[in-house]
Formats: sequence, structure tokens, C-alpha cells
Amino acid sequence: MIYQTFARLYDELFDDEMYQAWADFVQTIVPQPTAILDVAGGAGRLAILLAQRGYEMTDLDLSPEMLSLAVEHREAAQVDLMLVEGNMLALGDLPQYPVITCFADSLCYLNNFAEFQQALSEIYAHLEDGGYFIFDMMSPYQMDQVYPGYMFNYQDEDQQRAFMWQSFADDDVEHGVIHDLTFFVQSNNGQYDRISEMHFQRSYPLEWVLKALEKLGYQKIEVRADFGKAAVDEHTTRWFFVCQK
Repeated sequence: MIYQTFARLYDELFDDEMYQAWADFVQTIVPQPTAILDVAGGAGRLAILLAQRGYEMTDLDLSPEMLSLAVEHREAAQVDLMLVEGNMLALGDLPQYPVITCFADSLCYLNNFAEFQQALSEIYAHLEDGGYFIFDMMSPYQMDQVYPGYMFNYQDEDQQRAFMWQSFADDDVEHGVIHDLTFFVQSNNGQYDRISEMHFQRSYPLEWVLKALEKLGYQKIEVRADFGKAAVDEHTTRWFFVCQK
């Protein structure tokens, strides 16, 4: 119940403009509506935006709590959206798709590079020949220079809900970071309940990621910054990949 509450609060707080930007990025690469598997799609907000644009969307996520929110969002939007509870490390009997996406730096939540490679392999196996794998991930620059010491605080106008986000370098993991996320929610008796989670993320050198993708056999790999609008440099915080099988 606590995680479900956290999931709902986290989902409500996430920046809607980010989902619009991801949807625009996908549509730029794949302008004609087609079937898309959104890996680690969470509460389905991106999938619903794309479904509204005519794409046949499947939202796969490990969290049943997030998928329960996706059901609510799907009903509110009145769109077709298939929901699958599953792990990106073992996509199993899922069919192949012409497009697979994975955003919100979800690959950075995997425990190590071996799991990262395994996820890439599973996605490649479930991608049609000629299909596109479109994803993003944080860079080591973001993990090493931007996140450590980062703080974000938010409070509702009615002071019924507050959010605190603090990030720290993970001294045990190269290019790793720890996010301390805490909500304070006012209950009916006026007291505040504290709901918190620790999130762990890590990144890898760009050459490692490119070599892993090349090893799988992608015919074309492009990496850009700013939702595909800019070239990558040493200060790029988030990479955007477009890989064609």
C-alpha cells in the first residue's frame, strides 16, 4: 500500500512536458503510426499520448502498482492500450515489434552492465528486422557532475503535500547515484505522513553502450542530445539513441 501511494504521488508530480517531448521524438523517427512496445512504460502516460496519435501501444512494466495507474489513465483517456506486467531482462513470449521504446532513463536502474547488456539483447530479439529501438539514458557527466548535491523541493499551494528530492554520489558504484525521494502528505487529522524511497541509478561510458549495441548487430546507430535536436558533447546530460535492426 505504501509503494502504491508513492507510485501515485510520483506519477502525479512527473513533468507532463517530458512525456510530450518523448512522444514528439518518437513521432519524428517513426511518423507513420505502427505497433510500439514501451518497455518500463510505468503508468502509461507516454503510451497514451502515442495511442492518441494513432500508434498501437503496449506498455510493459515490472510494477503492478504502476500498471494499475495505467489502467486509470487509459480509462480516462479512452484509448486502446495493452498492459503487460514483465521484466525487461526476460521478455519471454512477447512477439516482435516494429518499434520498441524505453525512456525516463529506465536502463540506468539496472544493477550492472551485465544486466544492461541482457536487457539490450532481449529487446533486440523482440524487434522486427528493419525495426527501431529508441531509448534514452543519463550520461556519466550527469551522474558524476550534475546529480551529486542536487536538491528539489516542492509544496502544494494548499500545503497538503510536499516533496523532497536529494541526490548523492554512490561511492560504491562508478558513475552511480542515489536519489532520496520523500513525500509528506497531510492526513485527515492534520498530521503529515512520510512516504519515502531510495532510487539507485548508474551510467556507463558512451563507447561501452555503442559497442554493446554494435555487437548485437544493429545496422544503424545514432546518438544525439536534447531529444535528437543537438549533437552530443562532453557536457551532454542525457543521450537519445535511435537504433535500426
